[in-house]
Amino acid sequence: MMHEIRQRIGELAAVLLLLPVCAVSAQELEYNMELGGMVGGCFYMGDANYATPFKNMSMTGGILARYNINPRMAVKGDLAMGRIKGSTKGLANKFPSGEHSTFSRNVYELGAQFEYNFFAYGTGAGYKGSHRLAPYLIGGLGLTYAPKPADHVVAMSFPLGLGVKYKIAERINMGAEWTMRFTTSDKLDVTSKEGLQLNDPYGVKSKGLKNRDSYSWLVLYVSYDMFPKYRKCNN
Repeated sequence: MMHEIRQRIGELAAVLLLLPVCAVSAQELEYNMELGGMVGGCFYMGDANYATPFKNMSMTGGILARYNINPRMAVKGDLAMGRIKGSTKGLANKFPSGEHSTFSRNVYELGAQFEYNFFAYGTGAGYKGSHRLAPYLIGGLGLTYAPKPADHVVAMSFPLGLGVKYKIAERINMGAEWTMRFTTSDKLDVTSKEGLQLNDPYGVKSKGLKNRDSYSWLVLYVSYDMFPKYRKCNN
């Protein structure tokens, strides 16, 4: 009986000794994913705005999900909507017909991007040299859809940009991103079947991404860490 009591006391003592280690481990948890929302501004670049970034800014917003591969790399998916608009009035170049065109329409995007952090990103507890603040580069692929007023437009998009993220708390992140979305379409600025058509105003055919339309997002986001990677307690 005494032997069994001493054995139980020994087991309890071992558990108590491991508790501080487990507590530290709990503070050092990594998380597989983030879910969040974003809001910001959107602008277009094409035949109606070929040289002025941030011109005719409109609202954009959406949701995002990020899978953290490691403290320096992540893959992000987003579903977002923005409004683009533009006008040829006031431009230095003159179109052959002498006409002007003004447009405004919504664009929807489903995309995936790869992110590379310049610094290991985290709270600093689990990784030597990790930072709460980390700038990063973005590159990826997306599908852009723009419904009528003229024709439906479906095109591939290629986002490139940069961002910065900051860990407000153990599981809460805040960030800002600026990306250009280069598309395979030259019809994002075509919202009327009458008058000047900006998909080919000079009658010059182009290949690849040359003379295609693009749009940009400048957004702020907040995300919440989910699905922790549990670690074993070691003494």
